[in-house]
Amino acid sequence: MSAIHGKCLCEAVQYRITGSLGPIFNCHCSKCRRWHGAAFRTRASIHIDQFQWLSGENQLSRFDSSDNVTRYFCRTCGSPLISTYRDRPQVLGIPLGALEGLTDAQPQAHIFTDNKASWHQITDDLPQYPGWPGNEAAVRKTAD
Repeated sequence: MSAIHGKCLCEAVQYRITGSLGPIFNCHCSKCRRWHGAAFRTRASIHIDQFQWLSGENQLSRFDSSDNVTRYFCRTCGSPLISTYRDRPQVLGIPLGALEGLTDAQPQAHIFTDNKASWHQITDDLPQYPGWPGNEAAVRKTAD
């Protein structure tokens, strides 16, 4: 089983993921947009047992962005690293921008599109969800 490696911009914090990434989404919620300074955050979920810090764990800072989500980042360069969830303690959210060596990772959908940046237009054919994709009634296709 090959490993996927990730690191922050200053390379002080490094980690390894073993196994496959879970579903990959482009998240358009306002918090992810602000955290990444971009139109959306491309992220995957993994099980906590797949994750290992390799260096720089003492360089982590954290921010509780809601009652449920804690975001971890490098205190030196500010790079976003992982998210944890109170309601799903065995799951980590991983921003794909920090990963190296991904060859076949593809987003499955856009999520929280009701909060997308007004200046950004989604132009691909991926499914679009106004919120979290667990609610089948919330599914929207690009053509709608």
